[in-house]
Amino acid sequence: MIVEEGWPHGGVGANLAALVQEQAFDWLDAPVGRVTGADVPMPYSRPLEQIAYPHEPQVVEAVLATFRDV
Repeated sequence: MIVEEGWPHGGVGANLAALVQEQAFDWLDAPVGRVTGADVPMPYSRPLEQIAYPHEPQVVEAVLATFRDV
Protein backbone atom coordinates (compact mmCIF):
# COMPACT_ATOMS: atom_id res chain seq x y z
CA MET A 1 0.00 0.00 0.00
CA ILE A 2 1.43 3.35 -1.01
CA VAL A 3 0.04 6.40 0.79
CA GLU A 4 0.88 9.93 -0.29
CA GLU A 5 -0.63 13.39 -0.06
CA GLY A 6 0.05 14.15 -3.70
CA TRP A 7 -2.22 13.77 -6.69
CA PRO A 8 -3.04 10.28 -7.98
CA HIS A 9 -1.59 10.82 -11.47
CA GLY A 10 2.04 11.59 -12.24
CA GLY A 11 3.19 11.67 -8.63
CA VAL A 12 5.93 9.85 -6.78
CA GLY A 13 3.48 7.20 -5.54
CA ALA A 14 2.30 6.44 -9.07
CA ASN A 15 5.87 5.98 -10.29
CA LEU A 16 6.77 3.86 -7.26
CA ALA A 17 3.70 1.65 -7.76
CA ALA A 18 4.58 1.16 -11.43
CA LEU A 19 8.18 0.29 -10.57
CA VAL A 20 7.19 -2.25 -7.91
CA GLN A 21 4.56 -3.78 -10.20
CA GLU A 22 7.09 -4.11 -13.03
CA GLN A 23 10.12 -5.29 -11.05
CA ALA A 24 8.54 -7.39 -8.27
CA PHE A 25 5.39 -8.74 -9.94
CA ASP A 26 6.32 -12.40 -9.33
CA TRP A 27 6.63 -11.84 -5.57
CA LEU A 28 3.42 -9.89 -5.06
CA ASP A 29 0.36 -11.61 -3.60
CA ALA A 30 -1.91 -8.67 -4.48
CA PRO A 31 -1.71 -5.61 -6.72
CA VAL A 32 -0.02 -2.50 -5.40
CA GLY A 33 -2.64 -0.34 -3.68
CA ARG A 34 -2.52 3.43 -3.56
CA VAL A 35 -4.21 6.00 -1.36
CA THR A 36 -3.64 9.55 -2.57
CA GLY A 37 -4.92 13.04 -2.17
CA ALA A 38 -8.01 14.09 -4.06
CA ASP A 39 -7.61 14.71 -7.78
CA VAL A 40 -8.52 18.39 -7.47
CA PRO A 41 -6.52 21.63 -7.58
CA MET A 42 -4.87 22.08 -4.19
CA PRO A 43 -7.16 24.33 -2.15
CA TYR A 44 -5.86 27.31 -0.22
CA SER A 45 -8.50 27.15 2.50
CA ARG A 46 -7.38 25.10 5.54
CA PRO A 47 -10.67 23.14 5.91
CA LEU A 48 -10.74 22.26 2.21
CA GLU A 49 -7.06 21.35 2.34
CA GLN A 50 -7.77 18.85 5.13
CA ILE A 51 -10.51 17.25 3.04
CA ALA A 52 -8.18 16.90 0.04
CA TYR A 53 -5.53 14.91 1.97
CA PRO A 54 -5.91 11.19 2.72
CA HIS A 55 -6.58 10.29 6.35
CA GLU A 56 -6.50 7.14 8.46
CA PRO A 57 -10.01 5.87 7.54
CA GLN A 58 -9.17 5.90 3.82
CA VAL A 59 -5.93 4.01 4.44
CA VAL A 60 -7.60 1.40 6.66
CA GLU A 61 -10.38 0.87 4.12
CA ALA A 62 -7.89 0.43 1.27
CA VAL A 63 -5.83 -2.11 3.23
CA LEU A 64 -8.92 -4.09 4.25
CA ALA A 65 -10.15 -4.06 0.63
CA THR A 66 -6.79 -5.47 -0.48
CA PHE A 67 -7.09 -8.36 1.98
CA ARG A 68 -10.69 -9.03 0.97
CA ASP A 69 -9.65 -9.39 -2.65
CA VAL A 70 -6.83 -11.89 -1.96
